[in-house]
Parts: sequence; C-alpha cells; structure tokens
Amino acid sequence: MSTAYKPPLSKTATRQVVGFAYVWDEIGPHTPYGAKLKRDFKPYMPGDEDDLRGHLQDMALLADQICADEKTVSAVLNELCELKEIGLSVSNSAAQTLSVPELFNIKSFLVHTRKIRLLMHEKMGKAPKRYALRDTTELLDIMDPTGEYMDTFFVYDAFSETLAAYRSESRDIEREIRRAKKGIREQLQREHHFMMTPKFELSVPRSDKALLELAESLPELERTSEDYMNVIFEIKPNDEIFAIEQRQRELNGLIEEEEQVVCRQLSLQIAEHAEELTANCGAIGRMDLDMAKCLYAKSHDCTAPVVCQEHTIHIEDGRNLQVEDALKAQRRSYIPVSIDLADGVTAITGANMGGKTISLKMITQCCLLMQYAMYVPAKRMEAGLSNYIHVLIGDSQNVQRGLSSFGSEMEELKEMLDNAQDRSLLMIDEIASGTNPAEGFALTKSFMKYFSTKPYITIITTHFDHAASGEEVHNLQVRGLSGADFGKLARELSTANRRQRIEILGKYMDYRLIPVDTVGEVPRDALNIAKILGIYDEIIDEARTYLI
Repeated sequence: MSTAYKPPLSKTATRQVVGFAYVWDEIGPHTPYGAKLKRDFKPYMPGDEDDLRGHLQDMALLADQICADEKTVSAVLNELCELKEIGLSVSNSAAQTLSVPELFNIKSFLVHTRKIRLLMHEKMGKAPKRYALRDTTELLDIMDPTGEYMDTFFVYDAFSETLAAYRSESRDIEREIRRAKKGIREQLQREHHFMMTPKFELSVPRSDKALLELAESLPELERTSEDYMNVIFEIKPNDEIFAIEQRQRELNGLIEEEEQVVCRQLSLQIAEHAEELTANCGAIGRMDLDMAKCLYAKSHDCTAPVVCQEHTIHIEDGRNLQVEDALKAQRRSYIPVSIDLADGVTAITGANMGGKTISLKMITQCCLLMQYAMYVPAKRMEAGLSNYIHVLIGDSQNVQRGLSSFGSEMEELKEMLDNAQDRSLLMIDEIASGTNPAEGFALTKSFMKYFSTKPYITIITTHFDHAASGEEVHNLQVRGLSGADFGKLARELSTANRRQRIEILGKYMDYRLIPVDTVGEVPRDALNIAKILGIYDEIIDEARTYLI
C-alpha cells in the first residue's frame, strides 16, 4: 500500500529567509552526540503537542537549575568538551577486540559522565528522564582497577597476574642488560680515557681523527648514526648481552599477546554494558543540545512558548533574532511586534520601510523555533503546531531558468498551493507585485478569497489596500509614521545626507501592527515618506486626488 507524499515542515529557503537557519547555526553543542542530534533533529508536528510540552518542561528545569549558575555551566561544559564518540566502539565490542585508544575513549567517557551525573544530582536531585545518566561505576571500576578514576588508560598489571609476571621479568632483564653494558662502559673509559653518555653512547667529532680511528677499531663499539659534525658509537652487544636481549624479545611478544587477551576481556565487559553506555550517549546528546539552546535563549532574552492544541498564534512583543542582531551591530533597537492569528487570511498593509516583511519573518521564525523545541524571542507566545510552513518573500527571479520575477513567484505559489494542508502556515509578501497593478490587484483579491476558505493561517502583505477589504480578511496596518512628530522629523532630515535620512526615517517608524476595520482608516505613509524626502508638494497634492 503506497503512502501519499507528505512535504517537510518547511523548505530550506523558508528556514533561510526568515532567519531560522541563522539561529539554528548559532546553537553549538560541545559533544559529537549533541552535534549528531542537532543534524538529525526532526521538528515536532501536530499530534506531538504533549511530547513538545514535556521537552520544554525538561528544558525549563535545565535552564533554572543548571544554566542559571555560571560556575555550574562552566563545570558541566568542561566535562562535555572531553567526550569523544564511542558509539561505534561500543557496538563493535562484542565481536572485535578494541584498541587501546578506543578503550581510553570509553574509560574517559565513563570518568566524565560520572562527574556530570554527580553535578546534575547535586543541582537537580533526580534529573528528568531525558537527561538521566545511568550509573556506570561497575564498568568504570573494571576499567580502572586502581580506583583513581583518572582520565588516562593503560593496560595495568592489575588486569592480569600473567601480564604482571612477564612485565616484572622484563624489568629485571632491562636492569641486567644495563649492568652488563655499564661494566663494558666503565672498562672502556678506564682503558681509553673517553667519556660515554648514560645511554652508553660515544659521540666523536669528525675533526678528532685519532678518537674516530680508535672508536672504529674497538670491537666493543659499533657505529649507529652520524651527522655532518659527529659520529655516534654505541656498545655492541656481546654474547652475554645478546642472550639476555633474546629473552627480552621473547618476553615482549608474550606481553603483547597477554595485553591483547586483556583488551579482549575488557571489550567483552564493555559489550555487557553496551545498553547503558548507549543510553548515556543519547542522554548526553539531549542534555548537550538542550543546554546549548538554553544558553542561547538566556543570552538573547527568549522565553518558553506555550503549546496549545488549536491552530492559532498569539505573539506578544515578538522579535526576529537575525534582524535584531543586525540592528544591535548598528547600535539601533528593535521594535517588538504583537499579533494574534487564527485560520483564515490576515492582510498587512502599509508603505515600504514599514516593517511588513520583518513581521512575516518574525512570526515564521518564532513558529519554527517552537517546533524545533527552542525558546522564542517574545515576551509571550502561545501557538499550535503547523503541518506545513511556507514563506514567499522578495524577488524570486531565477535568471538561469529565464523566468521573470512574476513567473518565479507564480511557480512558488503553485508549489505552496500543492503542498498546503490542514494546519498550514503560509506567508506571502507583496503578492503579484511583479505585474501590472490592475492584474496584481485582481490576483491579490482572488488569492485572499481562496485562502480564506482553507484551514490555513495565511498572512499576505500588500500595497493594494482595497484588496484587503471584505469580511473574510482580517486587516492589519503598520502604524508607521502615524504617531511621529513631523516637525522634529523634518528638522533632523534638513541637515542629514541621503543615507542618514533613510536611517532617521527608520528611527521614527513604528513597526507595530494595528487592526483596521475599513480601508478609509489606512494611513498613507507612502505619500508622507515621499513628501518628507523632498518630493514636490504639487506632485504629492496631485497624488492625493487619485487615491481611491
């Protein structure tokens, strides 16, 4: 039985244009587990409301009890930064002998997750299940027979009595070899009056021909290396030393074999604890990613959204984080916007520079952040989950395909129409702006009527004020310059250059949205802006006579 195609929650282009991708890229987990979870993260969809509420509640505990204290945050992050990927090693442990570096990474994981577990217990008591770490002390004790819980790993003698015996004999042999070589060194130094190093080396300058000839003639020495200044000789093993070294080589082989036996035993012990290790990898990833989200939310004044069942959106003093960061870089402030939306069409009218597009980006960014279990940049947000989110903003011209901006816009609108479904959130900026005004007005009006009959939340920004008339459309207007002090504004503009005048206008703009019941209430900011920027009065006055 075939399954009908279901589009993803949002396109990459939508996530990019509204600044969601900008925020998501700013979230920086510290472990490979958090990074993988972030890469694979699936947004919460309608029907997942209870799961999302639970996730946000767990994040609230993490934010209040861990992320609120800088010292605790620093301590946890220090431990997280030490964790390496162990998943493949754990899954291979039953069938393969793990290498010493793999065993080190697993022991290090055990050491650092133990510290994190203790920190969380100290700060949170019983941690939420999402972040709860299993107690792996039993395996840690097996891998660290010294009980020191240091972030190191060695195949200790304590792992095997046989290994300990081989290594003890090997150390005895090393001492025996040194005694034999020391005797030869002392004899050579007495007889020939030169000095050898503690490593039983004789360094002979090439310029000292006599000493070089002597060293070459001594059967106890052999040339081992040289450079452009010196020739290095070492004590040549005699029959006694050769026999001892032969036993040393045999022991080294036995030690290596026994170390492999120990590594195999440890691998099997790890395999027996694979379930709890895998569970802890998952818990670490969830905690790591959620901590990154909480810390970002704290630094950007974000709040936990309230998830409701109905497909509605209530945002109080919402902001778009990407735009806000850009404004902060210019030492300008963001004017928050509030809005209430439900299924149906909402039209936002107003002149360019009025912030209509930014409002679309703000609403969409907040909704996407909520569905990705993130806090939102708003004083308060209560919203339901959407099945499909699509934003059409700006010039969609595709030169390579030879399409006009209007043609590209219609193609994308067709995609939106084809993929929209129950509980969709659709944002359309300046619909049909790329064609003549008469047809643009007709298309805008028709699209508004079509979307008003669908179970979608649709927002359309437009210059066609009269297209937004009718009972089926909820009409909002950007407040714009309606409350501005035009005298003060004119004085500031009189001494400003062209670029400064645009910035000054932006400072006086009020981007908040107000409902309007009739088209007659709509302020005419385009004419106001044109007049303020110096367009002649006779042209402005003539334009007013043509207003519908």
